[in-house]
Amino acid sequence: MGGEPNNWGRFGPEDQRGTLNLLTGDVVLAALAAARTGQVLSLSMPIRGATSSPAPGTVPHLKGRPLPQHFMSVDGGDYAAGARPIGAGLRVADDALIVTHHGTTTHMDALCHMWTGDELYNGHPAARVRSYGATRCGIEHVGGVVARGVLFDVPRHLGLGHLPAGFRVTAELLAEIAGPGEGGEARIAGLRAGDVAVIRTGWPAVWERSREEYWSGQPGLSADAGRWLAAHDVSVVAGDNAAIGGLNARQLADETLDDDLHLILLHRHGIHLVEMLWLEELAATGRTEFVFVAAPLRIEGGTGSPINPLAVL
Repeated sequence: MGGEPNNWGRFGPEDQRGTLNLLTGDVVLAALAAARTGQVLSLSMPIRGATSSPAPGTVPHLKGRPLPQHFMSVDGGDYAAGARPIGAGLRVADDALIVTHHGTTTHMDALCHMWTGDELYNGHPAARVRSYGATRCGIEHVGGVVARGVLFDVPRHLGLGHLPAGFRVTAELLAEIAGPGEGGEARIAGLRAGDVAVIRTGWPAVWERSREEYWSGQPGLSADAGRWLAAHDVSVVAGDNAAIGGLNARQLADETLDDDLHLILLHRHGIHLVEMLWLEELAATGRTEFVFVAAPLRIEGGTGSPINPLAVL
């Protein structure tokens, strides 16, 4: 790991949960105080469509990635029992869902999702990641996340509808958003250990205007912003873009390995990532703190999982 700050060994040599360990009972109970009205908002993109229809193309996704597919049988003529009679004239339509997550739907990355060298987060052997799943740091170790969510609405702070494709959010800008406003009031009530940092770029809204513009690149965090969040002991970093960091026109990151956001957050600090959120309704409320709730599927050895995060206002 060289001289780069990290959380290896901080939570014990066998740790596979990283900064989720900061979400102790006391921290969770304190987070619940962020709810004021009880309004609940979903922060997820929809999973929409089937292979035989154009519907899958209507949801933002990275170009060339396998899409989540929703099938529903109503006639019993395919893989499922279909709209089978169950007596008294009742019929049932069966659903089957084939889900991919990275780059195509709202999801959480596991700590085994990305690494460099021969070791996963906390020194677990990378050889434990196999075609049948990862036996270390899989998504099943997350359980549930209940924490204070803190919204960094970057375009609103800059007076924009969304950030430009090439924009990189710096640590200085995050600190400015978290600092006092013009009248001296705190925009955000101070980042606390265990908070979920939610970054809005506004980029998903570009999808409806132009698919090609959406695929031209993506705004995201800079490396120093990732290090700033890690230094504030956040439990999760979540964003509405596809990779937390920015992407170029080839839908790849431009950073070197030292500055790669996934390596900084997942590999070095054990901070889980949530990508491809839908934050427009949350942003419209003007709320910067709320209760963040999310739970991935218990996919043993999974490198990630689709989720439906909730904001309790």
